[in-house]
Amino acid sequence: MSVRARRNGDVSFWQASLPPVPRRPPLPGDRDADVCVVGAGFTGLWTAYQLKRARPQLDVVVLERAWAGFGASGRNGGWLQPAFAAPRARLVRSCGPEPVRALERALRESVADVLAVCDAEGIDCDALHGGTLEVARGPAQAARLRAAVAEELAWNEAAADDVADAAAGAPVLLDADALAARVRVAGATCGAWSPHGVRIQPAKLVRGLAAAVERRGVRIYEGTAVRELRGHGAGVAGSDSGSGSRGPAAAVTDRGVVRAPVVLSCVEGFTPQLRGRRRTLLPLNSAMVVTEPLPAATWDAIGWAGGELLGDAAHVYFYAQRTADGRIALGGRGVPYRFGSRTDREGRTQRRTVDGLVRVLRALFPAAADAAVDHAWCGVLGVARDWQPAVRLDRTSGLGFAGGYVGNGVGAANLAGRTLRDLALGENTELTRLPWVGHRARRWEPEPLRWLGANAVYALYRAADRREAASATARTSPLAHAADLLAGR
Repeated sequence: MSVRARRNGDVSFWQASLPPVPRRPPLPGDRDADVCVVGAGFTGLWTAYQLKRARPQLDVVVLERAWAGFGASGRNGGWLQPAFAAPRARLVRSCGPEPVRALERALRESVADVLAVCDAEGIDCDALHGGTLEVARGPAQAARLRAAVAEELAWNEAAADDVADAAAGAPVLLDADALAARVRVAGATCGAWSPHGVRIQPAKLVRGLAAAVERRGVRIYEGTAVRELRGHGAGVAGSDSGSGSRGPAAAVTDRGVVRAPVVLSCVEGFTPQLRGRRRTLLPLNSAMVVTEPLPAATWDAIGWAGGELLGDAAHVYFYAQRTADGRIALGGRGVPYRFGSRTDREGRTQRRTVDGLVRVLRALFPAAADAAVDHAWCGVLGVARDWQPAVRLDRTSGLGFAGGYVGNGVGAANLAGRTLRDLALGENTELTRLPWVGHRARRWEPEPLRWLGANAVYALYRAADRREAASATARTSPLAHAADLLAGR
């Protein structure tokens, strides 16, 4: 089976479905600022927004290579949830349970903050609070899902101040009939529903956030490629920092140099394109397809009236949403990694990736088997070597960083922005004491080891999924455990 999407690339369906807007002008030349933010995606824009909300007098500049929302912020699956990529058990071992609980509370507050800002700023991003639904197809997936729910219930019960709080945030295990009452997924034997999950249209959110940032007086310079970040006293050409003086930090671009006491890198999967940072994050590829709008009879057969975010318990998992205009948008891994940390420019994805995603869509929803694929696209997400997101600011150099969300950035980026705000302002707050602040992972291996390892990991995960699908046992495939060890998860 080979499927041709009616449209491939053009950044994403989310972006292409919106009316075009004029591009913002590039940086006109060298300039100074109080804070320079690199990247006009969710992290950079939330950082700028929160800085201006806290200190309106600050001169905040945002630099963007393409245009606001060009990267993952305008291409993702539209899952706004309080998710964190690093395993909870590993975090608890390293820093104890209470800091982890504080991090999870802050992530939940970030979801609320996103929705509150949308309400205050008049940003309509098709938000629907339907929760998150994870389904299991086959015994091994069902066993993992039940174990995850049991672990979550135990964690919630220990964390809650009273029974009502525990019940409000607890996941609910669904048998096949209860699952089918929500959404009919072919081959699904059970599911788990969590109240934490909001569907959004990500391009609407990032576009509205960029406009809100500008209304607060932030200058966004598009079409401005940052080549290098330099710390205090690094001898930037044209600066007045001489031998022995500290001088400002700087973002060196193809249009000029922006100097500021604080320069923050918020480019996520594009971090390797900055000089000296090729091995900081690995740009992992993810791809999506979206159907044409489905007729009412098809939706009657599928259900999904609650608009839950939908995923599964496979190792190479899918993620999906029912869009506000009645489509199925579904994503997953295609070609996981390109040699040398290369990234696409316009989101065009390979035919075999489209074919694979359409096979998944039709297997899950036979009622939509005849639906045309309106659009296919891809993008990159940032992965640290230990798969743990981080936020940090080095006071000595004036350089800061946030990223490594591993696909959970819609909510985490808001928390990163609020945390970078406090770090940039020199404030000691609950946010700056969270366990991801200051974290540093070791660098990724040089090529060709990076390419060989990344592709081997996903080959093992795919093989594990195939073995589990063909088996009647509930045991997770040893191939998946081998992939976890190789990946460092």
